[in-house]
Amino acid sequence: MSMPVRQAISAREARDFDTGQLREQFLFRGMFRPGEISLTYSHEDRTILGGAVPTGGELVLRSEKPVGTDPFLARRELGVFAIHGAGRVRLDGETHDMLATDCLYVPMGTGEVAFSSADPADPARFYLVSVPAHRRLEARLISKDDALRHEIGGQSGANVRVLRQYIHPEVCQSCQLVMGMTAIEEGSVWNTMPCHTHDRRSEFYLYFDMADDARVFHMMGEPDETRHLVVANEEAICSPGWSIHCGAGTGRYAFIWSMAGDNQDFTDMDMVAMEDLR
Repeated sequence: MSMPVRQAISAREARDFDTGQLREQFLFRGMFRPGEISLTYSHEDRTILGGAVPTGGELVLRSEKPVGTDPFLARRELGVFAIHGAGRVRLDGETHDMLATDCLYVPMGTGEVAFSSADPADPARFYLVSVPAHRRLEARLISKDDALRHEIGGQSGANVRVLRQYIHPEVCQSCQLVMGMTAIEEGSVWNTMPCHTHDRRSEFYLYFDMADDARVFHMMGEPDETRHLVVANEEAICSPGWSIHCGAGTGRYAFIWSMAGDNQDFTDMDMVAMEDLR
């Protein structure tokens, strides 16, 4: 397992980035490598994200120098989202079977975390997001049916979507982490539009459930200095608190969103008027 580190970037610095620099800093690629756990440490709210793809025996989550503690979750919590196949996650000897679109909350203080696939020929792919925590709560497996479901958007704006809140105060208690999934309905293209910022929390998107040749044009940057990233299937983006975050796809897609910061109030958004976008 490797864990490169990305420093936090200010809005002023990002204004001068070219496409390559934007992608290097804010786009996360190659997270789902067969037989590996691949993680990146971001200084945006000290979020660690990546993937686990067990192809043989178990893959065990181990600490690395950027974490600073052993075990990995000594002072962290973790969200595990299954995005493909069937698999298992073992937490200190307790096994949780997971199917695609299931989410597992793993609390601070968990000693051993191990991933395996039900069928190594069709390995499970687990998306992992970890943030600092201050108290131990209860592990919980959350299915799509357990999550809070919200139908939002409208066809006139080409943004009909279903948002599900998994790790959320009304579903599953956590210290900081909030995590869920949004699926764009057939015939719509936009997500999170009208757009917003929330300076009290960073946000990460994993785009998935996309055809190989589909792309999402993800918008970021300050409202009056917007930029974009072209994102492929199973790639993630980082949205600092100063940045808008929205996107439009060339075909079907969904995304897993996660946040951590000063609060867990999902409605704490600073909305951006369309006429203020540049």
